Amino acid sequence: MHGWIIVDKPLGLGSTQVVSAVKRALRQGGYGKFKVGHGGTLDPLATGVLPVAVGEATKLAGRMLDSDKVYDFTIRFGEQTDTLDAEGVVIATSDVRPTLADVEAVLPRFTGPITQVPPAYSALKVDGERAYDLARAGEDVVLASRKVTVHALTSRHPSEGWDLSEERARLAAEDPSLRWGDGNGGLDDITLTAHVSKGTYIRSLARDIALALGTVGHVTMLRRTKAGPFTLAPAITLDNLAEAGMGRTLEQTLLPLRAGLDDIPALPLTPDQAGALRQGRVLTGIATDDGPYFACDGDTPVALVSVEDQQVRVVRGFNL
Repeated sequence: MHGWIIVDKPLGLGSTQVVSAVKRALRQGGYGKFKVGHGGTLDPLATGVLPVAVGEATKLAGRMLDSDKVYDFTIRFGEQTDTLDAEGVVIATSDVRPTLADVEAVLPRFTGPITQVPPAYSALKVDGERAYDLARAGEDVVLASRKVTVHALTSRHPSEGWDLSEERARLAAEDPSLRWGDGNGGLDDITLTAHVSKGTYIRSLARDIALALGTVGHVTMLRRTKAGPFTLAPAITLDNLAEAGMGRTLEQTLLPLRAGLDDIPALPLTPDQAGALRQGRVLTGIATDDGPYFACDGDTPVALVSVEDQQVRVVRGFNL
């Protein structure tokens, strides 16, 4: 059990709770004890792709934190909350409602390298304390702006022929006031898709888009559809995860360790070369381009390596 379980995280749970659920499924299925960690935090009010690393894949979880992400998110115009999402208290209101054309006109301003101020309610540390702990204690939290990259930002609108996901349908059923408008009048809500670099806060992006439109807003739906190479396609719900654990079929949901490195070329090794790398030795005379590689002995992962001047050095070794 060394690889990735991609969980479709539900509303209301934190990422660490999902990790606990995976550990419980492994334990209940009698798979033995493995290290388990997640590859990128999702807020409790967010849903979607949460890569969970099992066993030796935990050594690659840090790469998931640095990877690009894709999100669908809905901005509700007219109210800004202190948390910038539906959980918070309204701190500003506006009667201004932008049209779809207004929204699409400002999106280019938020595409490419941008600077944003993270939400006060975030896990960033201020003088050793979590910002959200300070904010909840009533302290005035001021966070430094940061540079991030929005690779793509597009609007999603019913008139364009896209289908509501189950999550959007569920949200609409729970809150009849949630609507996307007809493209002619002002919008109460708009759903966007953003492909962003690490460190990008969607709640801050939504706040800034609303302000650029001369109004205020907050996020009412946030769903991650991609994290690094992982999409919703192989994702499993927690209910199905628990059933797979009890039925001892978890291995059927486990993606190989290599799946987290699909952006890195493989470097085939001979058994002798693999043995040398496992001992921490440097391979010389390897005729290949410089850069990172995923070194394998046949189908067995050996190490994440770096090649420079025909020398291969271990960056992260796997005990398989």
